Amino acid sequence: MVEMKEDVEFKMGEEVDEEFLEYYSTTMPWRFGPTEEKHIRSDPNHLITWRLSGRIIGHAIWHESSATEHTPGDKRTEQAISIHEQLMDRDTEFIELHELWLGVDYRGRGYGSAFIDFFEDFMRELGHNEIVHYTDNPSAIALFRIRGYKEAYGVVDGDNIWNVFYLSLDVDAQSGE
Repeated sequence: MVEMKEDVEFKMGEEVDEEFLEYYSTTMPWRFGPTEEKHIRSDPNHLITWRLSGRIIGHAIWHESSATEHTPGDKRTEQAISIHEQLMDRDTEFIELHELWLGVDYRGRGYGSAFIDFFEDFMRELGHNEIVHYTDNPSAIALFRIRGYKEAYGVVDGDNIWNVFYLSLDVDAQSGE
């Protein structure tokens, strides 16, 4: 892994303001939508920005979820439920890392790994034991594979087919005890 030249700062609870929307509109391949806004408005800590020398270079949006519902009242498809059951061996609540993005110019420098270290520790501190992330991004797929997340493939959503990554933060659950 390439060593980071500068320390990145992970900031929680920032507002969706002009600076964030400008960053989002110029770096993301899709627009900031009502789903993302709903997650952040429900708890501002669900938005974590990545800052380098004060500038936003990446972000993550997360929320509580379960194998059967994306959010309360928003049922998952049978296919998604089946994949969650395969990965987790049980119906459980977990944290879904809904959106994870790092600007292309900052990839390959260790920032993604640093964020996942931060995020896993943060989730443990909050008392959460399970993390799930859906992605079709090759950089994210490589990152989660390197980190040893369990993987399933094949959740279809429109034209996308997503890889699903899962990690139990509970040491006893990972060792099968």
